[in-house]
Amino acid sequence: MLTLTPQLVARMRLLAQGLIEPWPTPVEAARSLTCTQGQDYPGSTISLALRSAPGGSGRSTGGTSRNTTGTTAAVRQAYDAGLIVRSWPMRGTLFVVASEDLGWILELTGPKMLTATGRRREELGLDPGTLRTAEATAVRELSGTGLTRAGLLEAWTREGIAVDSGRGYHLIFFLALTGVLCFGPTEGNQQRIVLVQEWIGAHAPSGHAPSPPASSARSRDEALRELLLRYLRSHGPATLEDFCWWSKLGKTEARAALREIQGEAPDQLEAADVGGREHWMAAGLPDRYADRARATAAPLLLPGFDEIVLGYQDRSAVLTKAEEARVVPGRNGVFKGTVLHRGHAVGTWKRSTRQGHPVQVEPFGTLPGPVQTAVPRLSARWPG
Repeated sequence: MLTLTPQLVARMRLLAQGLIEPWPTPVEAARSLTCTQGQDYPGSTISLALRSAPGGSGRSTGGTSRNTTGTTAAVRQAYDAGLIVRSWPMRGTLFVVASEDLGWILELTGPKMLTATGRRREELGLDPGTLRTAEATAVRELSGTGLTRAGLLEAWTREGIAVDSGRGYHLIFFLALTGVLCFGPTEGNQQRIVLVQEWIGAHAPSGHAPSPPASSARSRDEALRELLLRYLRSHGPATLEDFCWWSKLGKTEARAALREIQGEAPDQLEAADVGGREHWMAAGLPDRYADRARATAAPLLLPGFDEIVLGYQDRSAVLTKAEEARVVPGRNGVFKGTVLHRGHAVGTWKRSTRQGHPVQVEPFGTLPGPVQTAVPRLSARWPG
């Protein structure tokens, strides 16, 4: 078995996640990552732009330099074309997914989340009758062009449904989990909420018909194998525990799925030992890394909530515990943007209000020279 250091793991993940060899389009980036952290809409838009190349270039043509990235306009166009959406497919957290993937993922993960959040709905007085009324109102009001979040909450209020104290959020969350609605086309700096059956069905690309929860073509075992395989190929090197944390699916069934993948498609994945722990990745990733190792050393600016940080239970390859405390101060759930060098975080950053200084970096220590040189150039190329 191949042996890797945590430093190599961090750099190989940049390659696996499309930050060195971007995918040709935001849709392909979203489809390959399967679920891209999306509770911060502007941040997730940038995360996909960084992983997609302009002009249809990218890994399909042999890879591109990190001197070019996609634009946020291309990501918004993908939303407006119905090719990607945001919803709650896992972990009770918003993610960006390719539209055709939403149904089968929800069917796999949704029942567990519905059960886990049932008590909170009861505490809020969202009984079955209220949920039925909320769904009927949403189906009526969202039909056609959809509504903003504020518009939907207003419609429920007119119907006599209370939306205060988190009730509105939990109603949207419940109807997303049950495959009724999702966040679709853009409207200014937000998105309209639309009906899944209308929006995804009307915009399904040829060969990628949607699979709503009620009619998924995949069995549970097939869906689990697909999700696990996609995760390890796009996030590896990663452990089975990383996947179980990311998806909130059980270890026993995940281990069984991994054994089945090894038996049915042994050429899809390869394993590595990292400090005595088994990690999995796409077959051929070590060879790709050997060709692109120099590129993985280059500094990067990433938005908060990026998959490089949030895609793993064990973040030690990119952050020490002390550094993680500075990325998410007070463990308040709000992640700052990170500055990476050789795949490891060397500081956080934010937009600066000082003239001539586009970004403000808060280093964890002394910033390496290449980072100091690269930050102005990277901020000038920030997707927009």
